[in-house]
Amino acid sequence: MVDKPREEHEKDVHESFDSLHAQVGDRIDESGREAIEKLRAAAAARDGAALRAGLKELRDRHGWLYRELAAHPRLANLLDDLALLGL
Repeated sequence: MVDKPREEHEKDVHESFDSLHAQVGDRIDESGREAIEKLRAAAAARDGAALRAGLKELRDRHGWLYRELAAHPRLANLLDDLALLGL
């Protein structure tokens, strides 16, 4: 993930978030969807500040969804990889 070209990284991010949506999408309300989309955009752009803010918002406002995201294998790996970048 760390050394991947931008296009490949963005593709991986979108596929990972799509996988989460397939798992819990029927339980997410509109504000949860917006929070997830902000995270998806921040992760794709490798925007550490926006990613941290989005994760905090998700944790504070949508605790169950934050736990689902953190437990999702692909997203957990993605977040670990981004943390290696200092994001």
